[in-house]
Amino acid sequence: MRRHLPSTSRPTPASGAATALGLLLLAAGSLVAPSQGHEAAEEVSSAAARSTAAYAITPQRRALLNTIRYAEGTWKQGQAGYRTLYGGGRFQSLERHPEIVVVKRYTSAAAGAYQFLPTTWSEAASKLQLASFDPESQDQAALYLVDRRGMLEHIDQQGLTREAMAVLAREWASFPNLAGRSAYGQPVKRADELQSFYSNNLKALADQA
Repeated sequence: MRRHLPSTSRPTPASGAATALGLLLLAAGSLVAPSQGHEAAEEVSSAAARSTAAYAITPQRRALLNTIRYAEGTWKQGQAGYRTLYGGGRFQSLERHPEIVVVKRYTSAAAGAYQFLPTTWSEAASKLQLASFDPESQDQAALYLVDRRGMLEHIDQQGLTREAMAVLAREWASFPNLAGRSAYGQPVKRADELQSFYSNNLKALADQA
């Protein structure tokens, strides 16, 4: 079920506007306080990520991303979920995957809104040429993993079916297989609960459009 990212979906170079803004910030660096400079740099990075996105974020895909976050336990934290470690702790820098090993019920270095393991993140970041661990990059990497499992088009067209969840259960331990269990023997969400969350979230997104 593995799929490579189509060559036509590879990111394109950053826009001229983002590049110009980056040069302007570099030139004015000595006039900006350290904290302000860091925030400005993150804004430039986010703008560049948006301009080079490999996957469009449609309402269906945003609902899917939100459902994955709900299953993985990072949904309620809002934007802070993108800085969440396995076990609920937080990390600060979004420049790269933190690679912090946490020992609780399990031992894991999973991090971010979609609880990427370092090796999984490294693969996605390499394929998509992601330069940071910012929210936009995490969203793109999660969609890459769905696409790699062959389920992105399926979900685009049919929604979050039990078949799709069973396939994604091999990617996210919180998703149920067809037997309703985790593929890795870990706590798992019920299929009907995830389908309900997905449907309600998609409706809310459509109402906002």
